[in-house]
Amino acid sequence: MLDKVLIANRGEIALRVLRACKELGIKTVAVHSSADRDLMHVRLADESVCIGPASATDSYLNVPAIISATEVTDAVAIHPGYGFLSENADFAEQVEKSGFIFIGPRPETIRLMGDKVSAINVMREAGVPTVPGSDGPIDDDKERTLAIARRIGYPVIIKAAAGGGGRGMRVVHSEAALLKAIYVTQSEAKAFFGSGVVYLEKFLENPRHVEIQILADGQGNAIYLGDRDCSMQRRHQKVLEEAPAPGIPDHIRQKVAETCIKACEKMNYRGAGTLEFLYQDEQFYFIEMNTRVQVEHPVTEMVTGIDIVKEQLKIASGEKLSIKQSDVKLKGHAFECRINAEDPVTFLPCPGKINLFHAPGGNGIRVDSHIYSGYTVPPYYDSLIAKLITYGEDRAGALARMSNALDELLIDGIRTNTALHKEIIRDAEFQKGGVNIHYLESKLASQHKLPAK
Repeated sequence: MLDKVLIANRGEIALRVLRACKELGIKTVAVHSSADRDLMHVRLADESVCIGPASATDSYLNVPAIISATEVTDAVAIHPGYGFLSENADFAEQVEKSGFIFIGPRPETIRLMGDKVSAINVMREAGVPTVPGSDGPIDDDKERTLAIARRIGYPVIIKAAAGGGGRGMRVVHSEAALLKAIYVTQSEAKAFFGSGVVYLEKFLENPRHVEIQILADGQGNAIYLGDRDCSMQRRHQKVLEEAPAPGIPDHIRQKVAETCIKACEKMNYRGAGTLEFLYQDEQFYFIEMNTRVQVEHPVTEMVTGIDIVKEQLKIASGEKLSIKQSDVKLKGHAFECRINAEDPVTFLPCPGKINLFHAPGGNGIRVDSHIYSGYTVPPYYDSLIAKLITYGEDRAGALARMSNALDELLIDGIRTNTALHKEIIRDAEFQKGGVNIHYLESKLASQHKLPAK
């Protein structure tokens, strides 16, 4: 087992990794910006190192500072969490060249999956279903581009090959608008991601967002841990997730999961990963793979009983998977609400001091959070401050617990999006299960404001 792990992240995921390390007897190093001295995981870690000022560019994205902190503390491995450098192939490569273990996939795998065009090609070769599209980047041949779009059929969506986070995408409904839209998307992609490569796909008008969680040991063994529905989104950002995805026939989900395992075995994948799909008319369409632990991993842990972060650590230490596919038994249902420090109506960030924090409790309730009474939420980073997770023997039971937990949650001093989650949980269509990725934005557009918290 690893002797000492440096946690190259902040907030709830840093605390989540620290807890897993402590349970496995691994010593921990917390790196932090000058604005994050009071984070809970910094207080609890065996050692801590300040790696720069508040700006993420000068701290959590500062590769030399993170490598130096690993060296001076004699840590042997780095866990990147999610966000920041977690899917940066150059960072993973630098970690390994410096003689440390990167807790995640190999750099070449991250690079392969980070380019959506190459990722789609890899998946298609392994038999994973993909969205009809250009089967590669759009070039300067305008007539060829127009012909591809006609073959796919409008509407189409232009996507940046290096895109992510909802950026670098544009929907086009007519041939007259296509070429200009491609030029604008290429320019945005170049500015945001450093690469102007884009590709075309058929735009599915009413899909759900369903993803499949996998674990692989880099030694030829891979398993899947069921699926999650992440369709409740705003501006392509997930708001609420659940596992398993409701209303999907078992034989359909089983078939696509098996192709995912085949793809992971073929590329000798190492660590935790998530294959994301659009699901419409009982068809799965691969869109991308995230080569890291997901924000929503707790719902999978709740229905499988498998600690995904612990498995990451074990795999990084060189162990083979101790879990066979036949050992994975899904039981019950789980939801996760992302609690953000933001206005529930305008969605503007609301940093500030938390005067009082009370976490809900009871059977089947889990709270992953770094906040506490007296903690000040800084304005420099993502607004996620807590993840509220509930489990039930069935979907209705997990939903009832979530409703109660949201009523019990108390965060005084700043505004949060708790009111939005209450609205979603009590929405009749959501309670039925299976709403599409456009549902929440359509709902918000049809109403002027949400009830007060």
